[in-house]
Amino acid sequence: MSLAREKGLGRYLIIALPYLWLLALFLAPFIIVFKISLSQDVLAMPPYAPLLDLSEGWDGFTAFLSELSFENYAYVLDWQNEFIEAYGSSLLIASISTVLLLLVGYPVAYAMARAPASIQPMLVMLVILPFWTSFLIRVYAWIGILSREGLLNHTLLWLGVIDEPLEILNTDIAVYIGIVYSYLPFMVLPLYAALEKLDDTLLEAAADLGCPPWKSFWTITFPLSLPGVAAGALLCFIPAVGEFVIPDLLGGSDTIMIGKVLWTEFTVNRSWTVSAAVAVLLLLVLVVPIVIYQNMQQRQLEAEQ
Repeated sequence: MSLAREKGLGRYLIIALPYLWLLALFLAPFIIVFKISLSQDVLAMPPYAPLLDLSEGWDGFTAFLSELSFENYAYVLDWQNEFIEAYGSSLLIASISTVLLLLVGYPVAYAMARAPASIQPMLVMLVILPFWTSFLIRVYAWIGILSREGLLNHTLLWLGVIDEPLEILNTDIAVYIGIVYSYLPFMVLPLYAALEKLDDTLLEAAADLGCPPWKSFWTITFPLSLPGVAAGALLCFIPAVGEFVIPDLLGGSDTIMIGKVLWTEFTVNRSWTVSAAVAVLLLLVLVVPIVIYQNMQQRQLEAEQ
């Protein structure tokens, strides 16, 4: 085999590896979940039917396909059920949380990018430091902080800010606090990466031309950091939509999110088929912002060329 042919084969293998990874860990599980969503609940193990029996050959395969249906999707999308409300509530909570994360994360990332180069690695490490502790432990810690007898209420009472403890735990406010705290590094790091590459000569030129700092920020800094804003928003919004742990531990009974509903449907109602349909529809909902982000990146690349 010639050297050029070996290089060509090696190149194809390198390209094929990520596709094989996606096929094994994303496409194949998705096909299995999609197949379950088209099945019906039965009292058996596994608790759904039909099952594909390859020993029956082509006739068995056609019979298997004929028994599949979209009844579970019609049930999930029925306005009389709680699923539509859960989808809407999840999207609303995730959107508000993403905006709060941007409002909190942008100043942090901007300060990190403007800090002396010698301490920037330490600041990045401090942002990543919470990941060294279990996510579940960090969420449980907020229960002790936000509860009626928690640290926050004790501090506010001691300072004389309030006369009686606040009811924060088991509310949507606690869910927002938990999401913002947990996902803040996912917003700060992409923003820092975008702001750190900003050419300072552009700001110096704007200052020489008499542009005030606030105007140069909105006309130069913020537009150039939009790729980081988009990346951070996606990294926070997508997992926040399907969040289960935070609303389950910090939210109340009125906090309805699709992750909690999916968990209840799977573990309590033992309906694998409806749970699979909920998961497939959630994935389709999350594909929309990903496609929008890819289109934005494509336009940016075309504009740079």
